[in-house]
Amino acid sequence: MATESTNPDQPVIKASQAGGAKTGADARVSGAAAADGTTIKRDSRVLRGVKATGWHLLLLMLSVLVLFPIYMLLLKAISAPLAYLAAGQPLTLVNPEWDVFARAWNGADLSSAMALSALVTLLIVAAQLLTSVLGAYAFAFLEFPFKKLMFVLVVATLLLPIEVTLIANIRTIRDLGWLNSVPGLTLPFVATAFGIFLIRQGFLGIPKDLRDAATLDGYSHMRFLFRVAVPLSKPVIGSFLVISFLGAWNQYVWPRNATDSRSWQTAQIALRTLATERIDELNLAYAGAVIVAIPLILLLIFFQRQMVRGLTAGAVKG
Repeated sequence: MATESTNPDQPVIKASQAGGAKTGADARVSGAAAADGTTIKRDSRVLRGVKATGWHLLLLMLSVLVLFPIYMLLLKAISAPLAYLAAGQPLTLVNPEWDVFARAWNGADLSSAMALSALVTLLIVAAQLLTSVLGAYAFAFLEFPFKKLMFVLVVATLLLPIEVTLIANIRTIRDLGWLNSVPGLTLPFVATAFGIFLIRQGFLGIPKDLRDAATLDGYSHMRFLFRVAVPLSKPVIGSFLVISFLGAWNQYVWPRNATDSRSWQTAQIALRTLATERIDELNLAYAGAVIVAIPLILLLIFFQRQMVRGLTAGAVKG
């Protein structure tokens, strides 16, 4: 009867072979996982690149939409008006007149008009800033009867267009003898509900504990307002300053009715005069519009960061 031969080293050999096979399988799995990870990272980078390219193209198209009217304004200002119309209003210069800006500056006396607009605008902005800060502080920190009702009534005045109060205000200005005067151009705009509302929202972001601590330190209302509240709300106040300046500088309806003398023309009224009196030179009005817009462009360039920070303050919590 044959007997099976046994080898004591055979289990060790089989175990080592099984271990080697397992190690090889693990290596293949690890290699496959690493390859998959590399592929995923590469795909993620490609996806991010596609998204970034898409956003850049979108921003480029929006920039074109924003800058195209400015380009057309400059184009029509520099091109000779009759030749430009005869050429079919192309997108290129036609018989450029490079002295048009000097002629517009002198033709409508824009220097005097812009100086008057600057004075009126600065007075209105200063008055609105002061009244808005004081009103916002009252509605944000003080307690008095019918506070919420009064705030609602103040904000409700934003729904009233200037035409609603125009006739009554003009009659008041005439009765006071303020026609063709700086008070007549500025006093109806010394306060604004929008400024009170906007700055109040900024003041509400100041912790109440800070107000209590200031009270314990002996701070009066005015000291807390100008030493604590205003510095902490600079972005909001800066954005309101820009908005107030834009509104005051671009006024047309009120100066048109509050003045009847050429020497009291503001910049916007001077542009209208330039457009109506020089019909055969329409490019003068476009050139004048470019000149009048320069202070606004500079203001937006220097205060754009404050505007963004102020208008987004409180938009994100946490």
